Amino acid sequence: MNHLKTQPLFVLLLSFIGFISFLKNFIIFLKWIFITFLRTPKNLVQSYGSWALITGSTDGIGKAFAFQLAQKGLNLILVARNLNKLQQVCYEIQAQNPNIKVKIIVVDFSFNVTKGIQEMKKRIEGLNIGVLINNVGVTYPRAMFFHEVDENIWKNIVKVNLQGTTLVTMAVLPGMIGRRKGAIVNIGSGASIVVPSHPLFSIYAATKAYIDQFTRCLYVEYKHHGIDVQCQVPLYVKTKMTSRVASIEKSSLFSPTPEKYAKAGVAQIGYGWRSMPYWPHSIQWWFASLLPQPLLDAWRLSIGLNRRIKT
Repeated sequence: MNHLKTQPLFVLLLSFIGFISFLKNFIIFLKWIFITFLRTPKNLVQSYGSWALITGSTDGIGKAFAFQLAQKGLNLILVARNLNKLQQVCYEIQAQNPNIKVKIIVVDFSFNVTKGIQEMKKRIEGLNIGVLINNVGVTYPRAMFFHEVDENIWKNIVKVNLQGTTLVTMAVLPGMIGRRKGAIVNIGSGASIVVPSHPLFSIYAATKAYIDQFTRCLYVEYKHHGIDVQCQVPLYVKTKMTSRVASIEKSSLFSPTPEKYAKAGVAQIGYGWRSMPYWPHSIQWWFASLLPQPLLDAWRLSIGLNRRIKT
């Protein structure tokens, strides 16, 4: 104590600021440990309802979410464009979970999505849909400068990623409001949140930025109705999409299988408006936050240019 009294005021002030900064970051770290590894997942059936609707449910993250939710005891409504794939996934899920019900609905989000959603609304009428997973999404076939993107490609991205998510949410939300409970999970992307830009995939990144802000607004609008709205932010997950556009051919710690990602994702449903469920991704996000944005911009552009060369 006597030593401190002999120090100049500016040294004491800097020491105090340093201590406060350390304490703040230590608390953030402890909170991350609790959220990621210790917090008990919600009982989704009790908290929200007995049915879950998943779009884009025949491949990748959507299919993995369907299996995880079935294991939690939820009945499923699987929505996708390919009837044969829907029937196959339905068979696989019920083989592992014979006590749940599974309904399949064909909706092609890239073609006459409004008509498809109207048909879907008829099929789900009266069902207690407690969980909605807005997973359907598409991106460029390869890295492209904006002026190179064919009109049909960018219109399809907007229609599927933006219009599809909006209309499905609008179809399911009134029932949740009436029951005063529900969980909506929109699958976003690190392309619009973790990095300051995503060059050569600009329209895709822009639609995912819409998803993020759309989620935040709905979270505020409907929290008092007992509805939890959340944007989950994956980085690379080993799916057909990432294999095609990012040349990811096998899973790794930082590019998990859809099953690993979905298991982490289900555990975070209902906790906060934005979540990065898979813990190695959150470490990558933290490192990215330490780097100057121009450096990240240059890095992302170089990756995109390298992909153009390979394709």
